[in-house]
Amino acid sequence: MAGYTSVALGALFLISCVAWGSATVYTVGDTSGWTSGVDYSTWTSGKSFAVGDSLAFNYASGAHTVTEVSSSDYDSCSSSNAISNDSNGPTTIQLKTPGTHYFICAIPGHCSGGMKLAVTVGGSSSGSPTTPSPPSTSTTPTLTPPTTTTTGTRRSGAGGLAPASAMVALTGLAVLLF
Repeated sequence: MAGYTSVALGALFLISCVAWGSATVYTVGDTSGWTSGVDYSTWTSGKSFAVGDSLAFNYASGAHTVTEVSSSDYDSCSSSNAISNDSNGPTTIQLKTPGTHYFICAIPGHCSGGMKLAVTVGGSSSGSPTTPSPPSTSTTPTLTPPTTTTTGTRRSGAGGLAPASAMVALTGLAVLLF
């Protein structure tokens, strides 16, 4: 009986390690970064953002801002009612809630010049299913072509290994104790 408990606990720890490490870090604008002259609507197309993922805005401190705003402030390029603001680049924003998040550069002229990003965030990046949208009331069937998902940069390096190593060590300890 103790052997089965150990195996179950070990499996539980391993599953939690895999779920924790599955968030994606997206570098906004890829190699161009957060700057003028990038079409951020094209950049977001084909990407699936989920709760737990992060957006990495690469820019020189003071050259730009990452300002989260409402939909109406996004449309009008206004930062007067900012949800959050950072000008100390680079900036990483964790996507904590589902829905559409709006980011602009609050430096005068930058947002109107295209430095604005709208990101629609789905459910958890750990693979939890999300509630599907209700079907439309149209009587004409609509075929949706299959889509491919382009993922961002996966977490790697020592920062991602430390928690995983700790979980492996705890799993080994649990197996020895039970």
